[in-house]
Amino acid sequence: MRDTGVSVVKHRPIEEGHPVVGVPEPFDRFYEREYRPVVALAYALSGSTSGVEDLAQEAFLVAYREWDRVGRYDDPGAWVRRVVANRSVSVWRRRVAELKALSRLVGRNRTAPTEMESANEQVWKAVRRLPRRQAQVVALRYLEDRPVDEIAGILECSAGTVKQHLFRARKALAARLGEEGGEAADES
Repeated sequence: MRDTGVSVVKHRPIEEGHPVVGVPEPFDRFYEREYRPVVALAYALSGSTSGVEDLAQEAFLVAYREWDRVGRYDDPGAWVRRVVANRSVSVWRRRVAELKALSRLVGRNRTAPTEMESANEQVWKAVRRLPRRQAQVVALRYLEDRPVDEIAGILECSAGTVKQHLFRARKALAARLGEEGGEAADES
């Protein structure tokens, strides 16, 4: 078996209640249904407008290569999201390293490329500064509106762990966004 560089999320195979027992749905149907939400998750976690589609495509490519196995999972979309969540960490680290290297070469500090100045962008910027697992939990909960149990399955942890990450993330975001909210928050 070839190494795909992706840790495999183990899910139970399709159960009896599924319309086509033991046969995965066609990959193209899965791809069409899941592509947009997976790209949105990739953006929320990586913050890279230029690399989100590549990140999503890489995850779908791995799923496609392993579709006979992945397609039989209860939720192959969770598996793809897990790949994106893991790889988004690498994208973010690479982006930060590239910015640091560029600033050293030029001899002055550089800032990240200009990003949208909307309230949502500021929130997601703050989310990306959270610890990795907290950012993943927040993105899956608020971007995809997934329940705690599904998030736990995607990230291979307990529901209690997801709740703890959500609690800590909300607390950190409230503090950060309150600080970044400006003087109006201080005046009240």
